Amino acid sequence: MTQSRNNHYVPRWYQEGFFEPGGNTLAYLDLTPPTHKLPDGRVVSGRSRFKSSTPQCFVQRDLYSTFFGVQVNDEIERKLFGAVDTDGAPAVKAFMGSDPIEWHRHFQTLFTYVDIQKMRTPKGLAWLRAQYPELSQNELMFEMQGVQMLNCTIWTEGVREIVSAEDSDVKFIVTDSPVTVYNPAIAPTGRGDHDPSIRLKGSQTIFPLNRDFCLILTNLEYAKDPSENPLERRTFARNFRASMVRTDTFIRTRKLAAADVLSINAILKACAHRYVAAGREEWLHPEQQAPNEWQELGAPLRPPQEGLWNFGGEIFAKLNDGRVLYQDEFGRTEKPYEALQKTLGAPGDNDFCGCGSGRAQKYCCRPIPVHLRPSWTELSIRERNLALCRAAKDIIGFGPDVSWAEVRKAMTDERISRLYGVFTAFWPLETDLLQLLPKPDGRPRAVYSGVIHPELINEFAVGASLYFGELLIIHPFVHAGAVNKEYSPVDNPRIYRQEILKALSLLFTLEPLIYLGLVNLVPNPGAFDHHLQMQTMQMAEQRSAGRLPDLNPQDRAFKVMDAERRRSQMLAPPDALKARLLKSGFDVAGISAEEVSQAIEQLKLADPLVSLQPDSLGGGQGGGVLNMFQLQPNFEMALYLAQATGSVVVTDSAHRWAEILDALLRRGVDPHGGLGDLVCRLEKASFAFPQDEMDVFRLALDGSLAAYPPLLHEAGKYLTGLKTRASKPNYEAGLAGRFSALHVSAQSFISKRDAPKVIGRMKVAAPVQGIYDPTVNRLLLMSNAEHYLDRTPMAFFLEPR
Repeated sequence: MTQSRNNHYVPRWYQEGFFEPGGNTLAYLDLTPPTHKLPDGRVVSGRSRFKSSTPQCFVQRDLYSTFFGVQVNDEIERKLFGAVDTDGAPAVKAFMGSDPIEWHRHFQTLFTYVDIQKMRTPKGLAWLRAQYPELSQNELMFEMQGVQMLNCTIWTEGVREIVSAEDSDVKFIVTDSPVTVYNPAIAPTGRGDHDPSIRLKGSQTIFPLNRDFCLILTNLEYAKDPSENPLERRTFARNFRASMVRTDTFIRTRKLAAADVLSINAILKACAHRYVAAGREEWLHPEQQAPNEWQELGAPLRPPQEGLWNFGGEIFAKLNDGRVLYQDEFGRTEKPYEALQKTLGAPGDNDFCGCGSGRAQKYCCRPIPVHLRPSWTELSIRERNLALCRAAKDIIGFGPDVSWAEVRKAMTDERISRLYGVFTAFWPLETDLLQLLPKPDGRPRAVYSGVIHPELINEFAVGASLYFGELLIIHPFVHAGAVNKEYSPVDNPRIYRQEILKALSLLFTLEPLIYLGLVNLVPNPGAFDHHLQMQTMQMAEQRSAGRLPDLNPQDRAFKVMDAERRRSQMLAPPDALKARLLKSGFDVAGISAEEVSQAIEQLKLADPLVSLQPDSLGGGQGGGVLNMFQLQPNFEMALYLAQATGSVVVTDSAHRWAEILDALLRRGVDPHGGLGDLVCRLEKASFAFPQDEMDVFRLALDGSLAAYPPLLHEAGKYLTGLKTRASKPNYEAGLAGRFSALHVSAQSFISKRDAPKVIGRMKVAAPVQGIYDPTVNRLLLMSNAEHYLDRTPMAFFLEPR
C-alpha cells in the first residue's frame, strides 16, 4: 500500500468548490514566500503568486505522520481524515442547498467536520501545540484526536447564518485556515497569531462553504446587542456538554454586495497562516478595497435582527419515559440561583475583599490582576462552606449544649436528605468551578490528595497548611445531582446514615481553618462537568491497566478501612451479630442476644462515626448503608487542580505517591533532578504536625511558621522556570540555606508548645521544569481553563518519621 505522506490540510474536494465555472485551477498567493541568497550576497524572494491545480496546494509533507523508530505510519491521514472528508463533503454540499431535511440529516456531521478542519491545519496544530509545554509529533497527533469536537457545543448554540455571494462580482476566497475566528477587539498582528477564543462574546466563526456561500456563527448575546463587550466570556461557555438546538434553523436571507464580500475576504486573508487562493487573481488582494479599520471589517458578519427570533428562548422536551428536559437560551438546564449571586460596589482598601476571602482588599485581591482573581459576582468557595456549616448546625440542632451522641441519635433520614439538599443547592450542577477557584496568582497553596476521612485528615493534612499555604481538599459531601437516583443522598438518605457523620465531622473539624482561609473544601470538579469526569476515569483506567493497588496492611488507610468495616458490622441485628461471632470461633453460646445488643450499643456510643439510628441496615431493597472510601482527588485530577490554581501537590498516601513517581519515570524524568541541596535538606528534616485544628489556627495567627509557604512556593517557581533559562547554583544554595535557618527556629518554637503533634518527614518530587503529563493539559483545555500553569511545580509525600 502506498503511504500518504503528503498531507492535504485543506481537502482537494473543498478547494474545487472555489474554482471558476469550467475552471480546474486556482490563483494562489504565498504571504511569506521563501527567500534565496544569491552568490553576490543579495537576498531575493521566491515566487509569491502562481496558478495551480489542487494536488500541489495546501499540502505539507508528514504533517500527520507518526513515527516509530524508522517506521512511518500514515493511518491518521488515511483512516481519520479519510473518513472525515468522506462524511464532510456531502455535509458541506447539503448546506449550500435550501432543503431543511438535508440540513437536519447532516447537521452534526457538518459541525464535526468544521471543528476538525479548524484543528487539522498548520495554524490549528500550532495552536494545539502551544497549549502544552512539550509534545512530540506522535503526542501531538494523539492530542489532536483527543480534543475533537472541542468547539461544537458553543457553535451550535449560537446564531447560524449562511450568506450568499451569488449576486456579487467578487466571490469568497479560500485560505490555509478555512475556519477563521474574528473578534473586533483582537486584530491579528502577525502570521503566527492564534485565533481568538470562540468563548468570547464578540468572536464570530467564518467558514466559506464554496465561492458562493459562507457559514457565519455568532454568539447569541453579541448578535442581539453588538455593543456588548466583545472580550467578555459568553454566558455558560462550556465545551463538551449535551445541548438541545433546532437543526433546521439557519438564517439564509442575505445576498451580499461585492463590498461586503471583500470585507469578509479581507478578514480571511488577515487570519491566514501563509497561503490564500481564489478563483481569480484579482480577488487575492481584498484589503486594497475593503475598509482599513479592523472593527469595520466585521460589519457584514452581523446577522439581521429580524432573523434572531429563531434562536434563543427556552426549550422544553418531553421524553418517552415522561421526563421533561429544560434548557435556556445558553444551554443551562437549571435556573440561575439568585441567592448565590453577589452585587458589589468598589470596595475600599480596608473593606472585605470582593472575592470572599474574609481579608481586607489591600491584603487580598488589590495587587492581583483582574484576570487572575476568583469571581466577585458569586459566593466564593469559602463563603459557601461557611454557610453550609451554619445551615448544617441549624438542621441537626448542634451547639454547645448538644452532644455529638445526641446529634447521632437525632440524625433522621429526613435530616440527612435536607443536609445533602442544602449542599446541592449551594453547588448547582452548572457551577463554573474554575471561575471560583484561586488562579496561579503567585500565592502559595497546595492540593491535598489523600483519604478524605476525619480519622486521617488531622494527622498530616490539616497541619500541612502551615507549611504549604492554603490547602485545597476535596469536599466530603456527595453531590446528589452527580449520582444515580438510587444512590442519591436526597432521594435515598437511609444509605448515607454513616457517610453523613463522616462528612459532618470533617466539615466541623475544618471550620475554623476554612474561616481563616487556611483550608478550602472544593467539590469534585467532575460533578459539574460530566465529560471531564468521564475523561478522567478513562485516563485512570488506561494508566493503571493490569496493575493492582498495593494494599499494605500496615498502611494507615488500610487500618481506617478495617475500622469502617467494623462500624458496618455494629449496625447488624443482635441475632446476626451473635451468629457471626459464633462462626468466627468466639464462645458466645451462653450470651443472650440482648446482652450482645447492650455490648454493641456501648461500642457504638463510644465511636463517634457509627450511626445510632435503629435498623440502619434494614432489609430488602434499599437496605444497608454505603461505606465510601475516598482517595481523592485521583492522580489526573490532583494535577488538574494544581495547575489550575498554581499549587503543589501534597499527599500522605503511599499509593498516590507511587503514581506520581511512575508518571515522572514514564517520561524519563528524574524526580530529584532539580534543587538537589534543598531537596536533600527537606527529606532529612523532621516536621511537627499539630493534631488539633485549633492549635493550627493559633499557629497560623501568630505567624511562627509563616516563612515556609513562600519559600517552598519560590522553589517551585524556580523549577518550572528552568525550561527557559539555565540553573543558578548560587540561588539554589541560597534557598537551601534559608530553609535550614528557618527550620531550626520554627521547629524549636513548635516543639515547646503543649499540644499534641505528630513528627513526620517529607519526600519530595522536584524534577527540573516541574511535573508534566500531557493528559492533564488536555483536561484543562477541554474544560475551558484560561489561566493555568503548564505543569505542576513540585509534589510532597508526608509520612511518620
